[in-house]
Amino acid sequence: MAVSQASMKLAKIVERFELEVLNVGKNYERCLIREDDINRPALQILGFFDYFNPNRIQVLGKVEWTYLNTQPPEERRKCFDAFFQKPIPALILTRGLEPYPELMEMAVKYKRTILRSKEATSVFIPLITNHLKATLSPKTTRHGVLMDISGEGVLIMGESGVGKSETAVELIKRGHRLVADDAVEIRHIGPMLVGSAPELIRHYIELRGIGIVDVRQLFGMSAIKEDKEVDLIVKLEPWNENTFYDRLGTNEEYTTILDMKVPVLTIPVKPGRNLAVIVEVAAMNNRQKRMGFNAAKEFARQLDEHFEEMMMQSQMETAEDYDEYDDLSYEED
Repeated sequence: MAVSQASMKLAKIVERFELEVLNVGKNYERCLIREDDINRPALQILGFFDYFNPNRIQVLGKVEWTYLNTQPPEERRKCFDAFFQKPIPALILTRGLEPYPELMEMAVKYKRTILRSKEATSVFIPLITNHLKATLSPKTTRHGVLMDISGEGVLIMGESGVGKSETAVELIKRGHRLVADDAVEIRHIGPMLVGSAPELIRHYIELRGIGIVDVRQLFGMSAIKEDKEVDLIVKLEPWNENTFYDRLGTNEEYTTILDMKVPVLTIPVKPGRNLAVIVEVAAMNNRQKRMGFNAAKEFARQLDEHFEEMMMQSQMETAEDYDEYDDLSYEED
């Protein structure tokens, strides 16, 4: 599945964070943000532009402003003249700072967007950075159903008609929550894979023979969740008598999504199997594994100890029989 390059309009960021527009730059309405990080141009104020990324949103805070306040107007004009020559998407002033005349003069000259926030720099930067990373992170779409089962994000996959949505409904009735049905958008955010539903089909689920069901309206708000980390993938497939299925769980399989490994379980489907219960147990077992307890490995360890004990006992009994044989041979002699 191809990975899409996300972007968002600068105007959407202005609306999201209620920023004041002090100067409208070139292509303001069409300006797209693709970088998921921001930059505080401290070194750039001093004229050092090596490794400077002009595609990032720039944020000027109290520290930079205090330094600029110690400079004469001509130095500030020279500083902003060099700075605004770079094709930056926008410069945001925090703490409601008043822009220097030299800044506005150069912003108008080079047609750069100047914005202002009332928030403190230490508050604003984490807010906008988290928002950018969540929105602009690498994204891919997988066909399946994503559920929040006892705190575990389980992506149920399989061929069309194998019973993914029916299993999801049974899980919802058992108190678990639906994140996405049919199409699951997965983003790589930091050290996690986070799945969600496309806006158009959010909270809906398709059941063959019934049609489209609104889970939020039918089961209530407690039956849905906006997004969830993907902790486990469960693949449903029709039962095949010629296929060997792992019965102990010692063979761990993984798949890679957006350069991250996710554990995978394959569950065969046939009449009479309660898939909802099986998937529920798989989720809880996976949670135990992440917390450090692996039932399959513990069972294998106990078996090894049992066989070792039996071997030692057998060796001891063999040695005792050998000693008795030696004693009888000595008496005959």
